[in-house]
Amino acid sequence: MSVSIKSPKQIELMREAGRLLALVHLELYKALKPGMSTWDVDQLGEKMIRDFGCIPNFKNYNGYPAAICVSVNDEVVHGIPSKHHILQEGDIVSLDCGLIYKGLHSDAARTWGIGEISPEAKRLISVTKTSFFEGIKLAKEGNHLFQISAAIQDYVEAHGYSVVRDLVGHGIGTHLHEDPQIPNFRQRGRGIRLQSGMTLAVEPMVNEGHYDVEWLDDDWTVVTRDGSLSAHYENTILVTPDGCEILTMMPGEEP
Repeated sequence: MSVSIKSPKQIELMREAGRLLALVHLELYKALKPGMSTWDVDQLGEKMIRDFGCIPNFKNYNGYPAAICVSVNDEVVHGIPSKHHILQEGDIVSLDCGLIYKGLHSDAARTWGIGEISPEAKRLISVTKTSFFEGIKLAKEGNHLFQISAAIQDYVEAHGYSVVRDLVGHGIGTHLHEDPQIPNFRQRGRGIRLQSGMTLAVEPMVNEGHYDVEWLDDDWTVVTRDGSLSAHYENTILVTPDGCEILTMMPGEEP
């Protein structure tokens, strides 16, 4: 495994990549409403990314056909936008996307409710988000990678949910996916020692029911096997001596 340490110049570019991506997520959140198609979401997101002078790094990545992954209700990740998939009052929708700014990548995901959603859905979204912050409390120089993984799983399971095992976070920088892989669940051993200048995409995916998932026939969309709701929360972070810096937090977003 070769984990890259970013130069000061690369870090500055990644900060800007993260800032721009956070603005994309904010505008997508503001636009979400019942009656909107998932294709509409993708078109709006791609236009914003390109208007910023950036490249949507998901589009055509290993053949993925869109700029924004739009995953609804029991869809965990990688939902393919469609003009025929209409968002309904009470749905929850996970938006996962990234961009390239001057050769450096950012990646982030959020789950939102459409209109009024159930208390159970609100709680799932909240626990998923908080599990990310519980994990990154350990993301600082000198700690070990799998301390993050264990903290995420412990928090999620303490609240009665399950962490997806088939999908993990990743390093990020000059490529969308770099070493190391970052599980959201406990591992044997402690993993690599974290160093300042590492940039990581930490992304708990949490199911209301069992953690088992399956892929649909489009070979992209991942759904919960039991049909339960799923939520996703991701940020690109920078490891520092004193903790971590979140590069993709939306303006005004509370931890």
